[in-house]
Amino acid sequence: MSFLDRIAACNNADLGQFEPWYVGTTRAGFLHRDFLPMIAVRPDLFGHRDGGWYLEPSLDTPAKRTAAMRDFLLELRARGLFGKAWRDEPYKVAPHFNDPTLLEMERAAVPWFGVRAYGPHMTGYVRKDDGLHIWVPRRSYDKPTFPGELDNTVAGGQPANIGILENLIKECAEEAAIPRKLAEQALAVGFIAYWNQSGRQLKPDVMTCFDLELPQDFVPRAHDGEVHAFELWPVQRVYETVRDTKQFKYNCNLVLIDFFVRHGMLRADDRDFFAIVEGLHRTQPSER
Repeated sequence: MSFLDRIAACNNADLGQFEPWYVGTTRAGFLHRDFLPMIAVRPDLFGHRDGGWYLEPSLDTPAKRTAAMRDFLLELRARGLFGKAWRDEPYKVAPHFNDPTLLEMERAAVPWFGVRAYGPHMTGYVRKDDGLHIWVPRRSYDKPTFPGELDNTVAGGQPANIGILENLIKECAEEAAIPRKLAEQALAVGFIAYWNQSGRQLKPDVMTCFDLELPQDFVPRAHDGEVHAFELWPVQRVYETVRDTKQFKYNCNLVLIDFFVRHGMLRADDRDFFAIVEGLHRTQPSER
């Protein structure tokens, strides 16, 4: 196993299985060919031409699109499509984070429509005499997604109508009981991007990476039920666990690999260095 294996696991999408869908002339996402029958039954909402699917053009404002899409998604929910994943949490639909909002969509539906999602992922670390240590949470065993897997110190999806830093501060309080004054010291240090496919779902996602150096006497505390427990690990243990196992949630691996690069644990003369760094920033899908 290697870090390149972790990157490849995040970048497994085959766009040959998908068709693009548009809002006006803007590509908003991708629809898997096996999901299309659920779309095709609503010609009043989705039209098909020139190899793509188009949202009904009379829905000419973000508010109209949001309302119509929500009604449709509630129909799919009633048919059991989303299972326990439904959150009543709207995500912004737009090609890029700062682009105008095309519409807002329930979080659980975003990967079904191949919409790019965002979110902050923070590595909380401590400096000790014997080197860096990282606070590693284990996800609650009751979570509907990836229960019991290891995670980044604090992480979350990006709801509509909130900034990324403000969202991180909120998640710090909710997930780890990190007070606002301390959370505000988190530094945005870059991003990772990947194209991940899970069956009919596509995640062409971008995650903003943050570092937060925590005081030696601070202990994060599981607060909202998202985390089972926190443990403070020497960074070398985190390094080896990411490299050699699948214990961390698949995309959290990439955030930690980025941390290892930036903190000098991967050297420029490492034979995989350039492939690793390039692989952390796949804003476009890999050629297959």
